[in-house]
Amino acid sequence: MKIVLAYSGGLDTSVLLSWIKEKYGAEMIAFCANIGQAEELKGLEQKAKRTGASKVYIVDLQEEFARDFIFPMIQASAVYESQYFLGTSIARPLIAKGMIEIARKERAGALAHGATGKGNDQVRFELTAAALAPELEVIAPWRDARFRDEFPGRAEMIAYCEKKHIPVQASAKKPYSMDRNLLHISFEAGILEDPWMDAFAPGNKDMFKLSVAPEDAPNKSEYVTLDFTKGNCVAVNGKQLNPLGVMKALNRLGGKHGVGRVDMVENRYVGMKSRGIYETPGGAILHFAHRQMETLTMDREVMHLRDSLVPRYAELVYYGYWFAPERLALQAFVTESQKNITGTVRVKLYKGNIMVAGRKSPVSLYHPAIATMEADPTRAYNQDDATGFIRLNALRLKVAAAVQKKKK
Repeated sequence: MKIVLAYSGGLDTSVLLSWIKEKYGAEMIAFCANIGQAEELKGLEQKAKRTGASKVYIVDLQEEFARDFIFPMIQASAVYESQYFLGTSIARPLIAKGMIEIARKERAGALAHGATGKGNDQVRFELTAAALAPELEVIAPWRDARFRDEFPGRAEMIAYCEKKHIPVQASAKKPYSMDRNLLHISFEAGILEDPWMDAFAPGNKDMFKLSVAPEDAPNKSEYVTLDFTKGNCVAVNGKQLNPLGVMKALNRLGGKHGVGRVDMVENRYVGMKSRGIYETPGGAILHFAHRQMETLTMDREVMHLRDSLVPRYAELVYYGYWFAPERLALQAFVTESQKNITGTVRVKLYKGNIMVAGRKSPVSLYHPAIATMEADPTRAYNQDDATGFIRLNALRLKVAAAVQKKKK
């Protein structure tokens, strides 16, 4: 039996690789999607083979991740529970898709992942498998009592890795989980499970990887321009870039100024609340600038309709329904809504803040001559017309007020 394991080289998957191999008597194929982990990929192939993998696939999916996952989600203005930029959520369907492609290439019969039975990732991986490869078995050791009995906590897993001489970043001293990709880094578990613990305190600065603390950011603000075409950012500071280039450039700029940090208690799909710390420097800038571009160029009713769907779209991403028909249907509407989102936004970055510093567009729906408080040279709007407009909209309120007064 061949099993393709989603392998990161971290604590969980390092333990899982050898454990699954032993329990299932299987040939283990390690799959790692390069979606922006940077130095975390160093030595991964050798480590996986030393842990028991027969083959290791490290596939660069960064461009696909930016173009086909991050950018469509940004167009939808999707933010989960008004805070979370969905960095981990949006990556899981792509990783699962990559695993499936390797499983078919290797004629493997199963996929395996290290997502816990309490988290969202198990759902995201398996819903993607159900949508794209229902014939494949999915192995989830964290839902296997044998695995949980052997590894009741992270301390036992750390001890196992020490015994096997498997190097991992987690330690008994800093027992938190970290997940990095092109869009963000997330931190959770261990010492972070106390929601009163101040993750942004000076003593915790070493935890963060993508951004400086706002207090340590430059004392001088920096202006950044983003050019948009049909809802997608195509240039940063006048330099034409592909989606991957945009994300890299904005991550660097945002990280320099300490923007995009989030500490939140969120509602997991499986029913419990969890506390997560997130760094999303580039994504925060892109989301903010995209919204500013929309304010200038998007029709009011289209915007309000799209905005009413944002919580639902964000839930679909968070819950793992990226390849579900309802998400694809929503995306079609989002794509249509973006056809005129073209122009330039200028933002100012300063000590953790993102501020708009101007926007312009060749298809702007904002006309100063019409909106001005001064005399309108275009005569497009007659203020006298507002009298009838208000009367018509007030009619139901007047009728209701009269009826209630009569009842009293």
